[in-house]
Amino acid sequence: MGLKKQFLKSKPVCKVTFNLPAELAGEAKKVSVVGDFNDWKEKKGLVLKKLKDGSFKGAVDLPVDGEYQFRYLVDGERWINDNEADKYVNSGVSYEDNSVVVL
Repeated sequence: MGLKKQFLKSKPVCKVTFNLPAELAGEAKKVSVVGDFNDWKEKKGLVLKKLKDGSFKGAVDLPVDGEYQFRYLVDGERWINDNEADKYVNSGVSYEDNSVVVL
């Protein structure tokens, strides 16, 4: 997995690229990133593009000087954290943690 951050000089935003590797995606047909930045709503989630190697990738611009909780939602039913997140926090709704990207 991996988060890639690209801070833009022209605006106070960071382009965050999310990547879910094929071995974690499995036979997934659809992977979305759902989190604070889209109100944890699947319909507003960032839908990742499936690459030839079976991994999923996509990017979103987020305001800097913030922390954003997120998780990958696979086929609308399975949640996965990012192994390379900046940190993890308790979700507050279950015993599971959420991934966090710090900008």
